[in-house]
Amino acid sequence: MGDMDDIIREFLVESNENLDQLDHDFVALEKDPKAQDILASIFRTIHTIKGTSGFLGFGKLESVTHAGESLLSKMRDGELTLDAEITSVLLAMVDAVREILASIEASNQEGECNYQALIESLTRLQVSKSGTSPAEADSPSPGKAPAQDETVEPEKLLGEILVDQGKASPDQVAAALDKQEQGDPRPIGEILVETGAAKPADVREAVKEQKESRGLAATDGNIRVDVGLLDKLMNLVGELVLARNQILQYSTTQQDPVFLGTSQRLNLITTELQEGVMKTRMQPIGNIWARFPRLVRDLAVSCGKQVRVDMEGKQTELDKTLVEAIKDPLTHVVRNAVDHGIESPEDRLACGKPAEGRLFLRAFHEGGQVNIEISDDGAGVNLERVKQKAIERGLITPDQGVRMSDREILNLIFLPGFSTAEKVTNVSGRGVGMDVVKTNIEKIGGVVDVQSQIGKGATLKIKIPLTLAIIPALVVTTGGDRYAIPQVSLLELVRLESEQVRKSIEMIHGAPVYRLRGRLLPLVYLNRTLGIEQNSPLPGSEKAVDAVANIVVLKADDRQFGLVVEEINDTEEIVVKPLGKQLKGISTFAGATIMGDGRVALILDVMGLAQRAGVVTEVRDRALAEKTTQTKDDSDNRQALLLLQGPDNGRMAIPLALVARLEEFEPGAVEKAGGQTVVQYRDQILPLITLSGALPERRTKPRHPEVSDGAVGNGEKIHVVVYTNHDKTVGLMVDRILDIVEANLGTERRTGRRGTLGSLVIQGRVTELLDVEGIIHACDLSFSEEQVTA
Repeated sequence: MGDMDDIIREFLVESNENLDQLDHDFVALEKDPKAQDILASIFRTIHTIKGTSGFLGFGKLESVTHAGESLLSKMRDGELTLDAEITSVLLAMVDAVREILASIEASNQEGECNYQALIESLTRLQVSKSGTSPAEADSPSPGKAPAQDETVEPEKLLGEILVDQGKASPDQVAAALDKQEQGDPRPIGEILVETGAAKPADVREAVKEQKESRGLAATDGNIRVDVGLLDKLMNLVGELVLARNQILQYSTTQQDPVFLGTSQRLNLITTELQEGVMKTRMQPIGNIWARFPRLVRDLAVSCGKQVRVDMEGKQTELDKTLVEAIKDPLTHVVRNAVDHGIESPEDRLACGKPAEGRLFLRAFHEGGQVNIEISDDGAGVNLERVKQKAIERGLITPDQGVRMSDREILNLIFLPGFSTAEKVTNVSGRGVGMDVVKTNIEKIGGVVDVQSQIGKGATLKIKIPLTLAIIPALVVTTGGDRYAIPQVSLLELVRLESEQVRKSIEMIHGAPVYRLRGRLLPLVYLNRTLGIEQNSPLPGSEKAVDAVANIVVLKADDRQFGLVVEEINDTEEIVVKPLGKQLKGISTFAGATIMGDGRVALILDVMGLAQRAGVVTEVRDRALAEKTTQTKDDSDNRQALLLLQGPDNGRMAIPLALVARLEEFEPGAVEKAGGQTVVQYRDQILPLITLSGALPERRTKPRHPEVSDGAVGNGEKIHVVVYTNHDKTVGLMVDRILDIVEANLGTERRTGRRGTLGSLVIQGRVTELLDVEGIIHACDLSFSEEQVTA
């Protein structure tokens, strides 16, 4: 009966999918008991399971679903309204159905459990709450038979199909039905075969037709594919991607246009095929979340709490392997939030919160990753209690506890064996918790972070890659070997030339750091971390003045660091191959890949690399924090300055905030108007001031003599700093613009020299800070917007 086995297997798959939806539907219906569409959907599901179990001969399953169906039909007809008691009994029925299906899957039998008490509860509720007699409750009213109901598709009985096909007579089918009524538990097809009324092949054909008539519309556009086959396809596509990469690399050395065209076509087809196979493996995260409303409801009831579940981004898709991997960690986090996070209704009301707690699940795609957030509006994590527990369990010493930041204390909950549960309950477990969540998420290349506010609630954030099979990566070279860095961890690339290397890389506590836009970035030298060139000079040291530093800025957890490599090659799609057992234990590598030339490159594990190099250790963090704080204090007085060359080859600076634009003019554009030097600029007449004119005691031969008499000079361009303040715009002519720098203005030495605010040391040279307002005032430029508009 191979066909029958296939039918049962398909029945089990469909029924289990439907049961997951039922859990969700019942919880939704409890919130809105008048939602007819949800009720109709539940009724249809139970009716289908009942009908199929009948002809497959699963009597227990049929009787349990029949009792549930009768209760549901009363609710659908408006004779009963859903309440907590009915919901609990109906959910118990769903659990019973799930139990029977599991037993059928394991042994093809319905199991030894007795569901009589459940059937009686289902019958009692429809009687007690609607005032119907038990006989009426169990037998549908004429014309109201579920099979004929408007919400259920009519389906042909097996016997009817056999009669239609001429494979059995009506009398033989009637006799078989009589036998069933007298207690024969076998399906009608089996009875007909046993009495010789029908052949086994005819019954199989009839079962197939019945199944098709029932499920044609729903299954017409779908086909079930074994996950093993999808995995095999994924591997083959991976190999194809590698072959494509090799051909593309080879094609760069060829001149044959036909070959080049073909290889480009292969490239496009491979990419599309890869995307197609990936789509077949993608599943919405809602598949996992569907079970949470039921889980939360049951937990809340057992803990005496009120909790509602809100979801956003249920359609966010991720690879099937990841769906399986995050199912258990997410379930644990949800249980934790209800058990530990959300307070009892009394406590919530006492704090001025609504009695009902809220659990919010959110998922979204961002930067090639899936972000999952689980938030509750509970009491938050009690940091003092976490610290005390960690000290009690010997996870940290009291001294360490005193020095720890709030964030470090919060992360203690991820340590193995840590639990704040006062008593062990069936919900909180035995202290095996968040460490397992963190381990499981990190195993698939994800990261976990927790945020908490006392009295406001806690949020757990999980980031995982979209897929584990094919990822975009940056290829770098160090020590003659190539390494791949997953692009998910990549923030930016920085290249420092020889002079910049010496200036930009500093040593703090013996560790190199690079100042990136005012922020200190710890540096990791890949060749040193991997032990390739232990004694090579560090860029930034005296021995390495002429070195070039290629810095790959990476993100590990929430911290950034710079990975210094010899060469940055290119980005490409790589196929992740697992590491052999010899390399499995090395935290620095996440896997391997085969490059376009057929050679193997190792994939770097960014988090493992950061930990191995020690860039995320406490001491380094504290040292950087102190230095950054110190920098911050300085930066309160720091300002960006424009460096200029003055009239006597001296260096001068203007606060960059006062500079509107830097312009260059042809000498011929400069004119005289009313004794003043001007230039036409953006439909305005722009007055010009020469620095030599504004600073008379340093007047030397001006660089632009032509400006003084208005003559056209030798064609060298004039550099002008355009200054705007309120309605005033003026151009300051300078010999040369040198640089833009940051300097601490608290260190300037006051001087009495006219036209300056003081002097300070910038880049090792004494530099005068120009008093632009004073210079304009001294030049007596009585101009306004109206006067200078052309």
